[in-house]
Amino acid sequence: MVIDEEGKNLGVLETFKALNIAKEKELDLLLVAPNAQVPVAKIVDYSKFLYEERKKLSAARVKSKKSELKELRFGPHTDEGDINRYIERAKEFLGDGNRVKITIKMRGREGIFPEVAFEKLKKVEVGLVEDGKVESPPKRMGQMVWEIFIPK
Repeated sequence: MVIDEEGKNLGVLETFKALNIAKEKELDLLLVAPNAQVPVAKIVDYSKFLYEERKKLSAARVKSKKSELKELRFGPHTDEGDINRYIERAKEFLGDGNRVKITIKMRGREGIFPEVAFEKLKKVEVGLVEDGKVESPPKRMGQMVWEIFIPK
């Protein structure tokens, strides 16, 4: 099956005849669907074809949004109202398709009681149960405890 440069169907032709038609028009014969029941070939300018394919790929790359990692930080003594505000902000980020990292930074002697930070993360987890799920469980690294959520 051969299609010319204008998109008209020339019908089923032998390979030799299709190549001759392409040579006469000073164009190339491109095999578009080699695995079809009747292989499909198109008469095109190959360099122009490659240019258009690159253009399509770059346009697709621009349209695709990569998810970002948004981080929210607070301390182990942050009060309930502020935590609710952070939960609402995290819901917005998750709604936009971003991942959210909740970090609790402990200073000085606060590091002696990491269970307080883990309790705060549990409250955040309960608040985000409808909008996100846990990607990585709470981890402690030095004076910081963090957890990452992804959109559902």
